[in-house]
Amino acid sequence: MAGYDVSVSRELLPELLGSQDGLAKLVESVLNQILEAQVSESLGADRHERSEERQGYRNGYRARTLYTRVGPLTLQVPQTRDGSFSTEIFQRYQRSEQAFVLALMEMVVQGVSTRKVSAITEELCGASFSKSTVSALCAGLDPRVRSFNERRLDGNYPFVLVDALFIKAREDDRVVMRAALIASGIRSDGVREILGIKIGDSESYATWDEMFKWLRSRGLKGVMFIISDSHSGLVQAAAKHFQGSHWQRCQVHLMRNLLGHSSTKLRAEVAAGAKLIFQAADMAEARRRLAEFVERFSKTAPKVVACMEAGFEDAMAVMVLPEKYRKRLRTTNMQERLNEEIRRRERVIRIFPNDASALRLIGALLAEQNEGWAERRYLDMDEFEEWVAAKNAGSDSQNVVALAG
Repeated sequence: MAGYDVSVSRELLPELLGSQDGLAKLVESVLNQILEAQVSESLGADRHERSEERQGYRNGYRARTLYTRVGPLTLQVPQTRDGSFSTEIFQRYQRSEQAFVLALMEMVVQGVSTRKVSAITEELCGASFSKSTVSALCAGLDPRVRSFNERRLDGNYPFVLVDALFIKAREDDRVVMRAALIASGIRSDGVREILGIKIGDSESYATWDEMFKWLRSRGLKGVMFIISDSHSGLVQAAAKHFQGSHWQRCQVHLMRNLLGHSSTKLRAEVAAGAKLIFQAADMAEARRRLAEFVERFSKTAPKVVACMEAGFEDAMAVMVLPEKYRKRLRTTNMQERLNEEIRRRERVIRIFPNDASALRLIGALLAEQNEGWAERRYLDMDEFEEWVAAKNAGSDSQNVVALAG
């Protein structure tokens, strides 16, 4: 990703420090500087610069308004004579912002918003809008979100991480809980990808079964590890749809379970003992540390011991992998960070007007995050490929011996 140098003018500083609109002016100034840098990069020369690498010429500016949570921003978009310059700022940024604003607008139209939400909406959109305005905006955004969420999944995804995020939505004049089921994958080339989202009534075997069936119908294949928490319905559905794959129980979730069974007095000791097990260099050392953990807490915290013994094998499934992959794949932290980004917007909405609004906003946020992920590799997969090749060679050898016997 290109780097850009930006500056704040002396004239802007008093307004930034003393005005309520200061943050909007700052963002506006930064984005306009980025647009200037982008057009110079596109043309191969700065304004008025003589250069043999120049690939075109400027042709003035066109003002465009970008609606954001800090207020409307007026951006001066550079034009070129051949019309070749374009920027991703509007496409990549405004998609999620538009979904956010739409959710607020729907709340106002339906008469269920608070005064705070109404004020925010009027600041972002203007005071005048109707149901037809909302419908027209939805018609423009929904196909783009649907295109992302229903796209074909090509290639192999050896690692798949799944988690559920609970939200509130309105249904027939009442507020109900909804489960937003979100799946991400790491492709065989090491690049992360958000696979999709479904809104379900709850987190159950039925909803996860439908989720995994949907992902497979879109082409998901090559799954070797499923990383998730220990929800029984999820694990059961994963075993059905990805037979032969490993299930890695999230160690962070297991730690929470252990501390939930522990007294306040013992929590620090339990956490330290569990970390020693999780950080073992190999399974032999992990089992030795587990035995010490059991001996240490069997009398003072029997429920903790039972929880650790029940979850140990699944929480240590990642140990079969080369060491360099274990840290990032032993937890669902990658998914948790996605959830945090969604929660930042969801806290403002609080209660979605309907399921479609929730899917639109979360889907737009995920599509935007996915574009950022695509810009760099998350894992170097060379060592993993060698491990897979050695594993397959070992299986072939065993089959030959079995046939000879």
